[in-house]
Amino acid sequence: MTSIETQPRSVSQTEQWEKCGHRYYLQRIERVTPLPAAWSFHGTAFHSAAEAFERSDRQMTAEEAVTLFSDQYAVGVNRALGQEPNTDLWLSASGSGGDDIERRYVLGQQQTAEYVRWAQEYQPAIWAVPGKEEKPALELYFKVEIGGVQVRGYIDQLIEEAANLVRVRDLKTGSTKSRFQLETYAVAMRLLHGLTVQSGDWYLAAKGGLSRRVDLSQVTVEQVGERYAAMDAGVRAGTFKPSPGFLCRFCDVHHACSFYRK
Repeated sequence: MTSIETQPRSVSQTEQWEKCGHRYYLQRIERVTPLPAAWSFHGTAFHSAAEAFERSDRQMTAEEAVTLFSDQYAVGVNRALGQEPNTDLWLSASGSGGDDIERRYVLGQQQTAEYVRWAQEYQPAIWAVPGKEEKPALELYFKVEIGGVQVRGYIDQLIEEAANLVRVRDLKTGSTKSRFQLETYAVAMRLLHGLTVQSGDWYLAAKGGLSRRVDLSQVTVEQVGERYAAMDAGVRAGTFKPSPGFLCRFCDVHHACSFYRK
C-alpha cells in the first residue's frame, strides 16, 4: 500500500486538509469507517447515468438513464445499509437519514431526466482525447506534477469551444462548488495536452442548467502549485490541525472525533 506521505494528492485531499486537518487524519490515516450519507450515493449514481448517456452519443433515452440512476443508487444505498442499518445514524442535511434516502431517490431520478433533456437541447460538444481511438473526455483521468507534487484526479467533462480551446466542467448534485477544482483541471490540461483553458463551469443538477462561467485565464501553475505544496509539506510533517465548528455535523468521521460536540 502506498504511504500517505508519498501518494499523489488530489483536490479533495487538499481541501479536506485545509478545512480540517484532523478529519484528514481520521479518514485517511486512521482509516475510520465513515458514516454513510444518501447524498454520496445520489452524486455517484447521477454521474454514472450522465456519463453513460454521453457515451451513448446521446442515444440513450431519459427512461434508460433514469433506470441506470435508480439501479446505481440502490446498489450504493443497500451496500451501506448492510454496514449501518440504523438510518438514524446516517448523515443528512435535513430530516432523518431514512427520509433522505427516499427523497434523494426521487430527486435523482428527476435530475437525471432533466440532464438528458438539457443535453439534447443544448448539445455541448465533448472534446475528443487524441489517440488511435478518439475517446470523449468524460471522467478523464489525469496525473501530473504541479508545484513539485504529483496530483491526480478525474474531470467530469471537457467542452470544446474552438480548436485547442476547451472549458472544464464539473457536474454537481450538491451545493458546494470548488473554484480550486476548476483551477486544477485547467492547469492539468494545459500541462498534459497543451490545451488552452480560459474558463470553467458547473452543471448544477438542482437547477437543471449551467452556473456562470468562471474565468480561469489568469490562473497559473505556480498559483495552484502553492496550495498542493503546502498541503503535501503539512502531511509529511504530521500537521493535522482540527477546525471544530458548524460543519462538524456534516463530517462523516465526527463519531470518532474528540473535538466534535453535538
